[in-house]
Amino acid sequence: MIRIDQLTKRIPGGPTVLNRVSFLAQPGEFIAVKGSSGSGKSMLLRCLALQEKWDAGEYYVDGEDVLKKGFAGKLKVRREVAYLEEKPVLYPNKTGLKNVIIGSVTQTPAWRRWTGMVRSDDYMGAMDTIEKLGLLDKAHQRVDRMSGGERQRIAIARALVHGAKVIAADEPVSGLDPHTADQVLGDLKRLCKEQGVIVIAVLHQGDWAERYADRIIGLNAGQLVLDVKGRRLTEAEKRKL
Repeated sequence: MIRIDQLTKRIPGGPTVLNRVSFLAQPGEFIAVKGSSGSGKSMLLRCLALQEKWDAGEYYVDGEDVLKKGFAGKLKVRREVAYLEEKPVLYPNKTGLKNVIIGSVTQTPAWRRWTGMVRSDDYMGAMDTIEKLGLLDKAHQRVDRMSGGERQRIAIARALVHGAKVIAADEPVSGLDPHTADQVLGDLKRLCKEQGVIVIAVLHQGDWAERYADRIIGLNAGQLVLDVKGRRLTEAEKRKL
């Protein structure tokens, strides 16, 4: 479980991007984030993954206020909250399997990334996760030869193998064709239900949020203006965003 209380983020010398945002996310929830351009959607995800420093607020992960735990708290967040960018940052010349095993910069020690060492238990765990995401036939293919949807699923597998309990995904299906987008979002939904992963995803365009999310939260000018169960939004709710 994660709980955000009064999260505030200001740009130095500029505007307040997030203004006292509070919400709770339970294990197994798929939460979609909606809002217009500049509403603070991407910044919210970056703050959740501690990619950005908070100006104010409290951040509870499994009941612990991680911001008061110093380095240990930040380490817990970086291990358990995976930030997935719109275009996942992978090692293009390495295979999908190697990318999953090595992990991202925030999840894996530098020596592991440089050497690419693979233990037998690493191999089996990575292959099992890749198979669950429907990419077993792509495990030994270089990621620069994969489609956008395949790369996104490799990034999801990488996060899970390295202990992610929360996936903060910024427009994970942007630029994908509808069939591939359905595959990616279906994978994320299944992870919520089968493994209790929390997914918090910016899904601004189309009806993806209404179709896949358990909850929809909406931002407008950095403020939380909407928090409803996943369903088709009313016209009045859409006007708030």
